[in-house]
Amino acid sequence: MGALDSGCFEVDLEDGVGWEEEEKENEATDQAASEIEPDADADSMRSIEEAVKVLLQGLGEDHQREGLRRTPQRVAKAFRGGTRVNSLRPFNTSIGYKQNVKDSVQDALFPESGLNLGIGHGGGAGGLVVVRDINLFSYCESCLLPFSIKCHVGYIPSGGRVVGLSKLSRAADVFARRLQEPKRLASEICAALHSSIKPAGVAVALQCRHMKLPEDHSSDIDSTHSTISVSSRSGDFKEEKSSLWDDFSFLLRLRGVVIEREDTDNSHVYPWCPLRSQELPQSNGHCVRNTKNGKVSSRTAVSQSQASMVTAVSSILRSLGADPLRKELAGTPCRYVQWLLNFKSSNRDFDCGAKEGNVDGTSEMQTALNIPFFSLCEHHLLPFHGVVHIGYLIERGTTPIDQSALRSMVHFFSRKLQVQERLTRQIVEAVHSNFNGGAMVVVEARHNCMISRGIEKVGSNTATMAVLGRFSSDSKVKALFLQTIASNASSAV
Repeated sequence: MGALDSGCFEVDLEDGVGWEEEEKENEATDQAASEIEPDADADSMRSIEEAVKVLLQGLGEDHQREGLRRTPQRVAKAFRGGTRVNSLRPFNTSIGYKQNVKDSVQDALFPESGLNLGIGHGGGAGGLVVVRDINLFSYCESCLLPFSIKCHVGYIPSGGRVVGLSKLSRAADVFARRLQEPKRLASEICAALHSSIKPAGVAVALQCRHMKLPEDHSSDIDSTHSTISVSSRSGDFKEEKSSLWDDFSFLLRLRGVVIEREDTDNSHVYPWCPLRSQELPQSNGHCVRNTKNGKVSSRTAVSQSQASMVTAVSSILRSLGADPLRKELAGTPCRYVQWLLNFKSSNRDFDCGAKEGNVDGTSEMQTALNIPFFSLCEHHLLPFHGVVHIGYLIERGTTPIDQSALRSMVHFFSRKLQVQERLTRQIVEAVHSNFNGGAMVVVEARHNCMISRGIEKVGSNTATMAVLGRFSSDSKVKALFLQTIASNASSAV
């Protein structure tokens, strides 16, 4: 009952074209594309880079300054890598990207003998197969912010063949690398797998986590994300009398994943994008202020004073092969600009209002732990977020810095284009300037640029530390502060 051989099946597609015949067609298409794609790709890169320069200017930044000189190029690469555009086929979300599922699984269908074809799931050729915890990311079509995905894919083999397991995750990645929203993503993965590998059924469950801008000075780090679970089924998984969906759900629960049955209908209140949820649509398609939360819609707030930035984002969408006029993308440029404006440069200095003074031998340590922050990486224009731990020494009897002032300080330095190293240094210098005895800051953060581009390490986080004054010379004081952080570790980073 093992694999008979390592050869691959030549499976007929729905249109009657076999894998090998269609591959020849694609090779011819790719050859023709290669003759003009280099120039098209270069034009796309230049267009995005110029648009990013406009965005930086709108944020009050100089794109020629150190740290921002290569930002337009990095942002262009991140957008193009995150959507894997095909500049030859613009404005078509079904074929407007370079990869497709057939490319991923055509060489990975293997013969696997089983019991009599009438017995068991898939004729006994493996039964239910589930690949769990596939970490993906995608770009939200409503605001262009990346969101993370935990994907679970199950299928029932049929016809005495199985697919290489890694190809299931590759197929999911093909559709994640597009401007997406969760419901459509689950449905596209499910439909493509069902069509390409011809199983008895496919089940897809997604746990999506979308970053949002927390309320100012919020003490809840979880408020930085919006989460949703969606799923899609095909074939035998949709049969009411079948236990397959229950079996699939049980195997997910072994990993601590709970997908409720009502989730299979995708009966969620939409939109799920936090920026869209702040808007109240009118009959003419425009949006107005949401009087419940006091937010102003992106279309109203941005179009009056930031038209050039909105136009630049529309240009980015076109360069990615997307149509800015498509219904789902109509408000995306405004929302993205609204997001960026939260990090507009400011020339103001921060004053926490504390009294300066030197600290003698009767000092005591004050701490402020797990202060949440949200910032924007100046290298990639991608968000990073986490918590800040602050420790400083004051003379006994001196009034410490108010906790709300420290939160305001963290907010002030984080709400601009930043890098974590600089953010850490600026906070420790600001604290130390008020109490010269010593200050120490530890910042823990997750960076979207580590998830959605380059090495794509989901779950990685970065910690930085800066010390001044007595914290740099007295190892016992430093150790005491670090132990205080460890004893009160409640960070969600």
